[in-house]
Amino acid sequence: MQSTEASTSMEVEAVSTQPKPVVSTLPPKPHFDPLKPHEMNDGRVQFRKVSVPPHRYSPLKKAWMEIYTPIYEQMKIDIRMNLKARKVELKTRADTPDISNLQKCADFVHAFMLGFDVIDAIALLRVDELYVESFEIKDVKTLRGEHLSRAIGRLSGKAGKTKFAIENATKTRIVIADTKIHILGSFANIKIARDSLCSLILGSPAGKVYSKLRAVTARLAERF
Repeated sequence: MQSTEASTSMEVEAVSTQPKPVVSTLPPKPHFDPLKPHEMNDGRVQFRKVSVPPHRYSPLKKAWMEIYTPIYEQMKIDIRMNLKARKVELKTRADTPDISNLQKCADFVHAFMLGFDVIDAIALLRVDELYVESFEIKDVKTLRGEHLSRAIGRLSGKAGKTKFAIENATKTRIVIADTKIHILGSFANIKIARDSLCSLILGSPAGKVYSKLRAVTARLAERF
């Protein structure tokens, strides 16, 4: 009996002699203010240059203020026309709210150079999921001479009727510049417009393309 009591007292003593763990108090988390856009790249100024093709020089002169105003005032990007190099130059400022604005502005100016109207191209500044896709007729089918002329005629239709029908059905904008085709729109809509244009290049009559478009757009309307 005594031996058991002695053993328990020894155990108690052994337990009590262990040092108590020290609760470490962590210092408070540091609070940093968000970086300003020009600080993200060590305060370096970023540039973009967009070439001006000869046939877009006069339209650029006429629409300069319509291009300049949203870029300078809303996107806070500096813009100028370099007459010697025939390029539109863009650069970031200290008060540019977002570094991605520079690329958006470059895309907007580039879309204008491809032949889109300012009203359509300006959507690139306002909407994130918009792209410009370009391809040539020869990428779809190698055509020469009158065959090529007829294919371009099929794409436009009488007084541009076919082109407008595809644009309105797919919510895109299309520019047909000789054998080059440029499409501005969202990824899914560009695909539908491109498929319709490719069918026309390959020789499908406009009526068949219209009926296909109606079916696809009806399916899209159901999905959303």
